[in-house]
Amino acid sequence: MYQWSEDHQAIIDVVRRFIDAEIRPHLDELEHGDMPPYEILRKMYATFGLRDMAKENFAKQLERKKSGEDAPVARRNSDPGAQLITTIELCRVSPGLVTSLGVSTGLAAGTINKLGTPAQMERWGLDLLTLDKVGAWAITEPDSGSDALGGMTTTARRDGDEYIINGSKTWITNGPYADTIVLYAKLDDGSGTPLRDRKVLTFVLDKGTPGLEQSKPMRKMGQKSSPTGTLYLSDVRVGKDRLLGETEDPQGGGRSSAKDNFVSERAGLAAMSLGIIEECMKLAVDYAKNRKLWERPISEYQLIQQKIAAMEVARVNVQNMVFQFIERQAAGAPTSFAEASAMKLYSAQAACQVADDAIQIFGGNGYVSEYRVEQLYRDARVYRIYAGTDEMQVVAIAKDLLR
Repeated sequence: MYQWSEDHQAIIDVVRRFIDAEIRPHLDELEHGDMPPYEILRKMYATFGLRDMAKENFAKQLERKKSGEDAPVARRNSDPGAQLITTIELCRVSPGLVTSLGVSTGLAAGTINKLGTPAQMERWGLDLLTLDKVGAWAITEPDSGSDALGGMTTTARRDGDEYIINGSKTWITNGPYADTIVLYAKLDDGSGTPLRDRKVLTFVLDKGTPGLEQSKPMRKMGQKSSPTGTLYLSDVRVGKDRLLGETEDPQGGGRSSAKDNFVSERAGLAAMSLGIIEECMKLAVDYAKNRKLWERPISEYQLIQQKIAAMEVARVNVQNMVFQFIERQAAGAPTSFAEASAMKLYSAQAACQVADDAIQIFGGNGYVSEYRVEQLYRDARVYRIYAGTDEMQVVAIAKDLLR
């Protein structure tokens, strides 16, 4: 049975010390939008040597790409458990940091390094992996919602050796500050093919590209430490060098790469949910032991005990999902689309329920920011929406199993 080792626990302790020293003192600034998250994340990368590790891994990935080995291979001596610890621990305090980090180094850099040519990897991929630049992954549109690919209306029209892109993207993590944007668009080749059935192309845009407008950060219910915005594209002209793979039919393709990203994003959300669950449970248990009502700690009342017991059931279930995912990653066993969607569906609902129960245990104190559980509830709530709503997870699970 998988469990955290002594080495893992040492990593947890070090990460928690960093969070206590560098993140907790700035929570109010992050919450109120006065501090974008990127300098804190860069300091974390420097402190733990993650920047150098990213460079080393990038060099190996680039060498495989140049030699024609496009299929990813398991990194020797890699430890997927150690990699997820930072995700879990950050989500105990400021889940939005993980959202911004994951989109920049995971979705944006990952897509470039998977679909791009060696030259494109060197041009954009490394700077994203090291956090020297901030990345955004732009697929969702105002009217497409969870039907991200089918409902996409942003188009790329051929014009000689170039493309002209028009449309808009919204709910884009890092959108207001992104230096590099991975953008999906439907090919408009004049053939009359219905919009839903057209090829999906993947481009890379730079901040300041003529015709590209990046909105100010949105005012949101939660995840305020992760800036979110809208992108507007009006006759954005790009060369073929900005089309990933420099072909309209890259290995994997735009639709396939997007689906692969959904798998990793949805499975990873279980680890993010675990962080929120663990912190809410810790706060609620400590509060219940110390809060007295009628001269007794409220922890002695059965209705409070029932909530705490339910929290532990959720924690165990989500932790088991995460541990199973770690074991499969270490063994090189893929996670199916249905499995990733099931992990996302259950863990997101569990995180929201645990956070809600924590607020209930705190009573009126749970409704004010000083006690932090209201922030964790607001941050958790979007887990049931982004990376596909609960409803779309049900559809994805059923379709994948019945395929």
